[in-house]
Amino acid sequence: MTTATTKHTRPGARERISALCDEFTEIGAARSDIGANQSGVITGFGSIGGADVAVYAQDFSYRGGTVGQVEADKICDLLDHAMALRMPVIAILDSGGARIQEGVNALAGYGRIFRRTVAASGVIPQITIIAGPTAGGAVYCPALTDLIIMVKEEATMFVTGPTVVKAVTGEDIDTQDLGGSTVHAQVSGVADYEAIDEADAFDYVRSVLAYLPHSVGEDTPRYFFDNGASSSPGVAVDLRQLVPADTSKAYDIVPLITTLVDYGELVQVKPDFARNIVCGFACFDGRPVGIIANQPAVGAGCLDIDASEKAARFLRMCDSFGLPIVSLVDVPGYLPGSDQEHAGIIRRGAKLLAAYADATVPLITIIVRKSYGGAFIVMGSKSMGADFAYSWADAEIAVMGAAGAVDIIHRREITADPARRQELVDAYTRDVVTPAAALASGELDGIIEPADTRATIVRALQISASKRAAAVTTARAHANLPL
Repeated sequence: MTTATTKHTRPGARERISALCDEFTEIGAARSDIGANQSGVITGFGSIGGADVAVYAQDFSYRGGTVGQVEADKICDLLDHAMALRMPVIAILDSGGARIQEGVNALAGYGRIFRRTVAASGVIPQITIIAGPTAGGAVYCPALTDLIIMVKEEATMFVTGPTVVKAVTGEDIDTQDLGGSTVHAQVSGVADYEAIDEADAFDYVRSVLAYLPHSVGEDTPRYFFDNGASSSPGVAVDLRQLVPADTSKAYDIVPLITTLVDYGELVQVKPDFARNIVCGFACFDGRPVGIIANQPAVGAGCLDIDASEKAARFLRMCDSFGLPIVSLVDVPGYLPGSDQEHAGIIRRGAKLLAAYADATVPLITIIVRKSYGGAFIVMGSKSMGADFAYSWADAEIAVMGAAGAVDIIHRREITADPARRQELVDAYTRDVVTPAAALASGELDGIIEPADTRATIVRALQISASKRAAAVTTARAHANLPL
């Protein structure tokens, strides 16, 4: 292994690959500009948990991990192999970007990598680990992949670095504040997971791969689940205790999810970004699914720009690789305000609409406590293509909450006799907000008790299991481009 020459010593490419993979076979070792094993990237095929993957890792100790023609050739060759063999691609990046000394040839090399990455999108899973600095062209390749993992306090991503920023704008900012892992995990949403260290990053990759097929058209993994186990979800916990009856009261929906899914295991995607919605991988009766759930503990679970784009991107990834979507709904509507309107909530919020409407996988929706207005439509409603939609018996479904609706509909009556307001609210709740109205109109398939939620989801997944096979074979459903 080449000894790092930078001031800050960090693992080399082969050391990182060894930590990630159970075994590894290198290819292209002799393709170098000065000699065998001397290039800024190591490429080859590895095994992770018994699954074959294509892996490439940049090495900052060699010319700053920059990409020249040789490095681009090696990466492109690996991507071509991965597409031909239909296997996931894992990239470990630690790069200064395009090699300045090679000029336009280095830039063209990135262009060739970008084109192959886009061609592979939606065909094979592509996961990027940012283990050090990435700048310039180096940041766009990970942006085109399905998931980005950044190592805390080590990884950075920016198009232009602090020096250029200061020269052009006068802003004085350090690398972490400009494009560090925390910034991208919490503020920009570029990172899907902020790992505490490289070992955590590799564990996250292993966890995600356990839910995904090797390529489009392949069946998702299936796992044994012992329904008779004492740890079976949805049995020991009264779900009503997890969800307050008062629709205005905040609560954390994650414990509800972990109570419902197999072994309480939920692998979240973008857990620190747009926290008013929860997205992640889980299993029901051994079947991997994608979970999308409103989070009443943050911003009342309202949909906004960031939540819409986060959920749309996650849904598209799941749809690309055949994972059913289970939507757990508790949403008061869209976040109001000029900030949202001016930032394009109409245009950007529509991405979630399009993602649900385009989906080819089974869609199962459970309304837990409330679903109001346009958010009711967007969050996996029957009108948007849900295969099965259910509601808890005491949930509220309407254009808006009863109090707000009554104040509009009966404004004159209330003005004349304020004492009648509560009577009118109670009547509206009984006649309109109840899920019975949605059931009668065909917008629900059933009204269930909380205790039956898991069994209802499991059965719905069993019935709709063949839906994907009828829609997609070996051709990709669509690319999973950034949203």
